[in-house]
Amino acid sequence: MNDLKIFSGRAHRDLAVRITDYLELSLGHISVGAFPDGEISCKIDEDVRGRDVFLVQPTCPPVNDNLVELLIMIESFRRASAERITAVIPYFGYARQDRKDEGRVPITAKLVANIIANAGADRVLTMDLHAAQIQGFFDIPVDHLYAAPVIDDHFKRMGFSEDEIVVVSPDEGSIKRALGHKGRLGGSLAIVDKRRSSAEKTTQENLIGGPVDGKIALIFDDMISTAGSICGAAERVKSAGARAVYLAATHGVLCGKAIQRLREAPIERLIITDTIPLRPEQSIDKIEVLTVAPLLGEAIRRIHRNESVSRLFD
Repeated sequence: MNDLKIFSGRAHRDLAVRITDYLELSLGHISVGAFPDGEISCKIDEDVRGRDVFLVQPTCPPVNDNLVELLIMIESFRRASAERITAVIPYFGYARQDRKDEGRVPITAKLVANIIANAGADRVLTMDLHAAQIQGFFDIPVDHLYAAPVIDDHFKRMGFSEDEIVVVSPDEGSIKRALGHKGRLGGSLAIVDKRRSSAEKTTQENLIGGPVDGKIALIFDDMISTAGSICGAAERVKSAGARAVYLAATHGVLCGKAIQRLREAPIERLIITDTIPLRPEQSIDKIEVLTVAPLLGEAIRRIHRNESVSRLFD
């Protein structure tokens, strides 16, 4: 492991520290700041020639600043003659537009993938992409991790029996994810029929499957942005007679009115992971954060040693 170096940008230094603590390594020294006009400055403060470098930088809000910072760091390590540069992007921003669903719109997920590769990254390590096909947008290797084992282990420790659980998909597009959780946790399956009228407005019309009456409903999604859809699903499930409702997602973006909606939602708890830092104003009693640092750390160890990453989920 002597050739392995882990560095962090400013997006989520705490997660990088947790990863290095798991690997029993020290975090690499790098100075990232800004010039008076707002341009990002970067200087690597140690020798990285011939090293296997991992850069931890989720492209979470402020998305543009964190993305450009990642690109500048990659460029710095490429010019410093690092042997291999892996961009560790726990949360991959610009992932929503992954296809051309109407005329005259960009496929920004592909654009960002091209930019990261062209900046000099040799591979990418990410977690719970908004759409799995985004892996194919990269012309470099991508290791795609899933936070489901971490979240499911948490619910198993809560001691719910299979008979009292109903796993709920908040929309038709999340059915496969819900089935995976159901396979590990047991219980029955229900699906919320979501209708989208605009990019920001959705309605939850029907509840399919179940039953949910008297059950503990576990609603899973990959990310929570404004929380409109998932809180609407929670209200629909609660109105159908659920005894308790728990929400879970890998990425807690929590922008717009998300915190207000979560406070008012009929839920016991929201479980998220630390792929994105939780800001002080977002910390409310209903939110519980699980760490994915050991999972990312073990993946980094395996990539460095050229071992299988998929075996982590066997």
